[in-house]
Amino acid sequence: MINLSKSKYTSAVQCPKMLWLSKNRPEEFDDSELNTAVLAAGSEIGDLAMGLFGEYVEVSFDKENPGNMITETKRLLESGVKNICEASFSYNGLFCSVDILRNLGDNKVAIYEVKSSTSVKDIYLDDVAYQNYVLRNLGIDVEGVFIVVVDNTYVRHGDIELDKLFKIVDVKEEADSRYDDVASKIAELEPIMGSDSEPSIGIGLHCHKPYDCGFFKYCTRALPKPNVFDLNSKVSYKKKIDYYRQGIVSYEDLLSDPQLSEQAKQEIRHESGNIPADVNVSVIKRFLDSLWYPLYFLDFESVASGVPLFDNSKPYQQICFQYSLHYYEEEGGELKHKEFLAYPGIDPRRELCERLCEDIPEGSCTIIYNKSFEPARMEEMAALFPDLADRLYEIKSGMRDLAEPFSERAYFCKGMKGRHTIKNVLPAVFPDDPELDYHNLERVHNGGEATQMYLDMMKMDPEELEENRAHLLKYCCLDTYATVKLLDKLKEVAAGS
Repeated sequence: MINLSKSKYTSAVQCPKMLWLSKNRPEEFDDSELNTAVLAAGSEIGDLAMGLFGEYVEVSFDKENPGNMITETKRLLESGVKNICEASFSYNGLFCSVDILRNLGDNKVAIYEVKSSTSVKDIYLDDVAYQNYVLRNLGIDVEGVFIVVVDNTYVRHGDIELDKLFKIVDVKEEADSRYDDVASKIAELEPIMGSDSEPSIGIGLHCHKPYDCGFFKYCTRALPKPNVFDLNSKVSYKKKIDYYRQGIVSYEDLLSDPQLSEQAKQEIRHESGNIPADVNVSVIKRFLDSLWYPLYFLDFESVASGVPLFDNSKPYQQICFQYSLHYYEEEGGELKHKEFLAYPGIDPRRELCERLCEDIPEGSCTIIYNKSFEPARMEEMAALFPDLADRLYEIKSGMRDLAEPFSERAYFCKGMKGRHTIKNVLPAVFPDDPELDYHNLERVHNGGEATQMYLDMMKMDPEELEENRAHLLKYCCLDTYATVKLLDKLKEVAAGS
């Protein structure tokens, strides 16, 4: 008998081999493919949505004995409980827990599947189709099938209004239309999952759609290193699959393609050997000439929660809670530093803006890294605080993006791997500098960890809070110090030409 849960079923819809490997080669799974921030957001949203229809009873999770969950669900249904969360059912080895089951009486129910997304995706329809299939085969009359998503137009004012935070989408027609597809997929999986032999399913678009597969490295282990899937320079994944199917796999193979972009060829040349950096001095000088003093280096850290944390904020809106500022008051002057980190639990935006307006003098040039982020946050905060808008826009107008010369490949070297994010550029330009190595930091090494640390700090005692604030400050400080060092490198290159 095949044993499936709804998550296993949807992974099998993406690729049956993924399901077989999770059973027979679990040690090959690459945890780095898991988006822990998305998982955490899903858990938070799921917990909150339980109260969407008022009072409810949650079936306790029992990993060791799921039968207890099924028995409890039956008892709750028979006792007339209207809203049951994690209601659990099993049919011929097919197990599912329904996020919210509405008990309509007379053996009638409605299924509500909660997602942290802001829209309905096709894989979600496979999820509810599986649940619909299980319940219908148990003789339960499924009168409604719905997907609950987050409404990102909702603006919080006071307590969270669940009926406004969530949007309920009726998908019963789609779920019913996939009933036969579920039966066919299960029939297809039975011989695969009962076999000791690994399924002969090749690499394809399904490896990264709808989700990145944690077994991708395992499935590509026989390919030469590096190979077409390591290439980043304006080569789509679909194009990489086309190359792969034509037998064009190694970097040497790729260079034989006359239609390969010059950027891709440049990446291959650098990643295949140890050649000097490619430098375009005129582009670098043009960027340097756009700067002036006082010169500030700014980096924000932000949190984007599916459940708005503060009034006047939307789901998944980026809320800045921290910044780091390195600065030179004059050319050749001393490098100085200022910083701000809000204490958790209160809206940080007003104080952050006021401090920023104090810390950056009028008429300053402000270097950022990634023009799509800091300027957008400045506009949002200017709209929120009209009395500070003129100063915030003045700071925004003085921003210059240090990523530009690297995105234009005015400086390009081995290790950048076709990307110009600071996490790629910094170790490529300074490969042997421990001071600039994010791995040498404690606890906080990237933006995702910074966000999670800020959220975790809301639950810490004062001593632990201060200890972790120090780690956050060190991380953000390195972000701006990194831009200082990268600018120094560009100045060095320009001066040596």
